[in-house]
Amino acid sequence: MPYDALVLVSFGGPERPEDVIPFLENVTRGRGVPPERLAAVAEHYYHFGGVSPINQQCRELLAAIEGDFAANGLDLPVYWGNRNWDPMLTDTVATMKADGVQHALAFVTSAYGGFSSCRQYQDDIAKARAAVGPDAPVIEKLRHFADHPGFVEPHADAVRAALGTLDPARRATTRLVFTAHSIPTGMAVTAGPPPVTPPGRYVAQLRETAALVAAAAAPDLPWDLVWQSRSGPPQVPWLEPDVNDHLAALADTGVTGVVVSPIGFVSDHLEVIWDLDNEAAATAKSRNLDFVRAATPGTDPRFVAMVRELVLERVEDTETQRRLGSLPFWDTCPADCCTPPARRPS
Repeated sequence: MPYDALVLVSFGGPERPEDVIPFLENVTRGRGVPPERLAAVAEHYYHFGGVSPINQQCRELLAAIEGDFAANGLDLPVYWGNRNWDPMLTDTVATMKADGVQHALAFVTSAYGGFSSCRQYQDDIAKARAAVGPDAPVIEKLRHFADHPGFVEPHADAVRAALGTLDPARRATTRLVFTAHSIPTGMAVTAGPPPVTPPGRYVAQLRETAALVAAAAAPDLPWDLVWQSRSGPPQVPWLEPDVNDHLAALADTGVTGVVVSPIGFVSDHLEVIWDLDNEAAATAKSRNLDFVRAATPGTDPRFVAMVRELVLERVEDTETQRRLGSLPFWDTCPADCCTPPARRPS
């Protein structure tokens, strides 16, 4: 067995009101985000009692992975560390070292390539190891899983179930809308190993995943990939269109209903339950659009089993991967992959 642990690495989130601002300061450190912007975003968390759902979702996923490993004879302890809030990744790596872990795999709760969705996690793993010291365990990130059946199929079933709640008589005027977290356009075009092929790995993977989900769930319906959760100074261009602008535009073309599928997410993060279930739903209502939001994989057994499959790919050193897509593929990322763009003045 070449590995002796798995660590679940996630974004993290506050679990009480007094943690909200310190958490947001961690997320935005070094970016020059003004306090008034942090206060505005904090209100989204306060709407839910100052608690982000992401930590509890990680606990549930951790328990499901442990159960799946045990049921399938994979003797591998599982740890959990976050980038931005407790349990912090550095503390987790220190615990792993104390437990005698020497060579671990990391499952990151982000399916796609890009700086924020992949490279930054790898950088944080490196920083955590450096903070723990020279005897910190070696940690290797598992591959992207955007086109893995364990990710695509739960999303497709969720879209199919959501469509089942809409009026079938108006199916001809129903549309699928896939969403993911917007990023600066400069970051999008650097997403991938040099030389990067436009539009960059992040956008290309999302388009392919959207196409796979749509083909499986509703091949007769048109679909769009749009963006949500934009932040940052207004003079910096980000990926567009925003989901709210897009819904308003669809209403003007005669669309009567939408299924919104957050394929950029593995579970119902705050960006899903606020930006979609509140803001996008309100936009749709104001334009007389039937609106239903499709579920995310969460702890779907196929998604949980996918984690085990990704581990076994590395353990068995196999070149056979379960994939539904056709984009160029690599198992590990080169050091110069998905570099961040130079920051513009605020």
